[in-house]
Parts: sequence; structure tokens; C-alpha cells
Amino acid sequence: MATARRMVVIGGDAAGMSAASQARRLRTPDELEIIAFERSGFTSYSACGIPYWIGGTVGSRDELIARTPEEHRRRGIDLRLHTEVTEIDLPGQRVRTRTVADGAAAGGSAGAEDWTGFDQLVIATGARPVRPALPGIDAPGVHGVQTLDDGQALLATLERNEPGIGPGGAPGSKRGRRAVVVGAGYIGVEMSEALARRGYAVTVLNRGEQPMATLDPDMGALVREAMGGIGIHVVTGTEVTGIRTDLHGRACAVLTDDAAYPADVVVLGIGVRPQTDLARAAGLPLGPYGGLLTDASLRVRGQRNIWAGGDCVEVQDLVAGGTRHLPLGTHANKHGQIIGTNAGGGYATFPGVVGTAVSKVCDLEIARTGLLERQASAAGLRFVTAAIESTSRAGYYPGAAPMTVKMLAELRTGRLLGVQIVGREGAGKRVDVAAVALTAGMTAEQMTALDLGYAPPFSPVWDPVLIAARKTVAALRAHPA
Repeated sequence: MATARRMVVIGGDAAGMSAASQARRLRTPDELEIIAFERSGFTSYSACGIPYWIGGTVGSRDELIARTPEEHRRRGIDLRLHTEVTEIDLPGQRVRTRTVADGAAAGGSAGAEDWTGFDQLVIATGARPVRPALPGIDAPGVHGVQTLDDGQALLATLERNEPGIGPGGAPGSKRGRRAVVVGAGYIGVEMSEALARRGYAVTVLNRGEQPMATLDPDMGALVREAMGGIGIHVVTGTEVTGIRTDLHGRACAVLTDDAAYPADVVVLGIGVRPQTDLARAAGLPLGPYGGLLTDASLRVRGQRNIWAGGDCVEVQDLVAGGTRHLPLGTHANKHGQIIGTNAGGGYATFPGVVGTAVSKVCDLEIARTGLLERQASAAGLRFVTAAIESTSRAGYYPGAAPMTVKMLAELRTGRLLGVQIVGREGAGKRVDVAAVALTAGMTAEQMTALDLGYAPPFSPVWDPVLIAARKTVAALRAHPA
């Protein structure tokens, strides 16, 4: 009987284990041996849910885990936890691994190294939180939030600060504890709310003009207003210069050029970068954002048997062209399905993205798709913008909530370039209509004729997205091409 081919997977979260699971559906263990290496003790979990676990909305860590290591193993995947891949040997078609400390505690030997050969390699190493080289940045009490281990470490700090207080403390009950969040992107905003829910007095320090650099500043101002409404102090246009530590070496304040902000805990919400050190050392191609470059089948460019997906890759931008780094679980799971299909002998492709994302702070829903003004300008596009205020339901229907919709469209062609939505309940998921329109290459005028559902509990007669499209068409007609 022929020897089974071997697929090695580096990374045990969304992209890696989706690829392994899909390949296993297509190929039996006799046909394809699958070995997956994961540095931590967790697999297939929702990193996006960590702020809600920290804040108490999600009751326990285990609720975030979609599939346990034992479930993967029962499906015929040789999953090796607490094992870090330290080198990719392309000519030898093998990877070097090392047992990390937690693995030694579980019965392995800390630092033990081994080589494992592969016929196919899947790189799903994810992303790592940005941790600038500042004095005190590695002090105890300073936390990035990317993995379940990160979340567990942060909870340990919070519980040490809050004896007898579990997750879900009432918003605004300060209890004398102070938290500083550095950065106001998705993670920064979500973590600031989580910490406020636990009773912390929260300060957010952001170098940008407004929170949420994924929005234009005029839309980010609406997010800042909502954060202030639940007692979060937002300081913009400021640069963090270091972390002050106490006599025990723990973080006690965050320093800027002109102030010191006391902190019992510091959370870094500056963003993430692709975790591609292994790929770089192996000479694999990286893009302008540091992510791996692949073809449409998610095969690493220039390689025959190496695939990559998830937060460590750059993806095709269907609106502006070129590539972007968009670390989202939705993409990672799709990437895994596509890689697993191809590695298992099928055929699938990933065409690219339009850049859709949704978040929330308190009851404010925040959504965007396509390009921001600065991104459209950087791509050399000439465009108009239009913004409208409307409501989520018919104005007379109980529960109608305000929302603001902003739209960008290209001059001359009228092609939709981007949409941003900020509002209360019922606002965020409206961005999906715009995402479909962007993917289809529709113009703003074509959008005005979309046959969207209407009933007073769900929408005004003219849906807010359509009102924005009408105003954008008017702006296009008023502007000389």
C-alpha cells in the first residue's frame, strides 16, 4: 500500500484547523496524514469574543471555543499542542519544532526539538498585537489581547485588582480602579467598554484625531461621543512615550509627552501585524503590510505545495486594487475551507475582499465597507461623499433609533467606493447591502433602485442606505467630472 502523504499545519486556530478539518473530510488518514502544531493549549476559538468574555457578556472562556483539541483528534488530526514551529526548511520539506514550557508541564520536555517532514505545508500563524519598543512596555500589568492565553492573563490581573468581584460589574461603579487603553481601534474600543463594565475608570489614549481609524474622522467623532456617554475618557492626538512602573516593577501609569495617566492595568489596542517571522526567514514572499502573498487558491506565490491563510496573509482589495491586511475571523475561516479543499484534491479560490467590518461600543453599532476618504485618495481616485441622518425604523414606530450613513462614489463612473454606518440597534448589519453592491461593482445610481424589504418595524419607506445613495447621486450630478 502506498505511504500516505503528509500535510503539516502551523497554527491551530481558525484558518489552520479549518484547513485541516476540510482536508480530512476529503481525504482519509490512509490517503493524507495531517499534523497540526499549536503553540498554546487552545484551538478553534473566537478571538473576536475575548472583549465580551473580559466584560462578562460571555460567561466563560470555554464558550468561545468552537472545537476542542480532543474533537479534532477524534476526527483523525494529529494535533500537537504547546509545540512551536521555529524553522521552515523549504529545500528539505520539513519544519523544526520545539516544546514550550506549558507542554513540558503536561509531560513533555521543555525545549525539546524535532524535525517533521511534509508533502504539503499550511502556514496559519495569525497576527500579533503591536507592542511598540517603549520603556516599561513589557512590565507586568501591560496586556495585549489576541489569544485566549492573553485573555486569561488579563483576567488574572483584573481579578487581582478586584478581590471578590467577578466579570460583569455594573457600568460606572468605579471601585477606585483605573485602566488605560492605548489605541482606539476595534480592540481598543471594545476593551475600553469591557473594562468600564467591570467598574474601572477607563482612559483611552489615541494618536489619531478620533477613535476608530477604520472610519473617517467625522464618523469617528460619533463613536467618541458614545464612549463619553458611558464615562470613558478619550484623549486623542497624543503619543504614548512609555509605561511607568512601581517599586515592584508593575505598570502604574502610562506616560505621554505632557501627562501621566495612572493605571492599575494597561491594555494595548494599537492593532496587530501579520505573524510572519517564520515565513520571512524561509524566504517566502511578503507584501507591503508584512503579510504572506498568495495566489487566488491561497497557494504561496512561487511555491507548489505551501499554502497560507488567515491573519498572516494579505488579500486582494476588490475596490482599490493591490493587497490589504484585514485580520478578521470571517476571512480566516473561509481561507481554511479553501486551503483544505485544494490540499485535499479539490479546487476553490478566494477572490478578495471589499473590507467589511462591524463593531459596537455600548449600544452604538459601527460598520464600514470599502474605502475611507484617505484610502480613496491614496489610490488616486477622484470621488464625492454624502452623509445623511435617518432612523432604523419608520419614525412613528416605537424604538426607531437614529443612524448616520456616509457614502463615497467615484466621479465620472459613479461607482460605489465605500460606506460607513454609525447608529443604534438595526444600523450595523445594513452595511451588508453595501458590501454586496461593492462586490458587484454597482454605481450609486444603481443602488437607488435596489428592491429592499420594507415594513415600519424594520425601516423607513426609504431605507437609510438608499437615502444615502440618492444624496450621493445628487452630489455626483452637481460635481463636474
